[in-house]
Amino acid sequence: MITIEYLTLEVSDPAAAEVFYKNFGVEDHVKVRAAEAPTAGFRSYTLSLVVSQPNIVDAFLGAALDAGATTLKPAKKSFWGYGGVVQAPDGAIWKVATSSKKDTGPATREIDDLVLLLGVEDVKASKQFYVDHGLEVAKSFGRKYVEFSSPEKTVKVALYGRRALAKDAGVSPEGTGSHRIVIVSDAGIFTDPDGFTWVTNHD
Repeated sequence: MITIEYLTLEVSDPAAAEVFYKNFGVEDHVKVRAAEAPTAGFRSYTLSLVVSQPNIVDAFLGAALDAGATTLKPAKKSFWGYGGVVQAPDGAIWKVATSSKKDTGPATREIDDLVLLLGVEDVKASKQFYVDHGLEVAKSFGRKYVEFSSPEKTVKVALYGRRALAKDAGVSPEGTGSHRIVIVSDAGIFTDPDGFTWVTNHD
């Protein structure tokens, strides 16, 4: 099973980004480094925190907003649960959601899953690319969505259609330039069909 050790976000102000992600509560899974690579609009990915109940959603979203994030979709109930979407000061888009519709305990700020959703042009082709690179499929819904297996408490990766992912995030699908994200794993060094870069950890 491939393990994603962490994600590196390329940001224009690493010191400010480190403070943001510490206050947000995801510093164990997210590192930052300086980059001035041109980027505009949607970067073709989102990051999702899956938690156990609505008050934890509110706690994470509140922490993000207090640290300087902006709201893309206010938290609300839906047929699948409860969640909202924010954009970090560095431009990364974060969704926080739960399948539960009511609280059963205190807001612990505990993360059940952190999922990197890659918005791809061809889900079927990208799925095959990743399978060829050693990832195991955990869930697959045709050409719409694919989720790969990962050990507990590590970053999960999933594939979604690019336009559908932008709609889910509440942003325009238009975007150009760098994704400004690097995936650090034990899968090897490669770039996928949509330009996402995977590297190994040399720390």
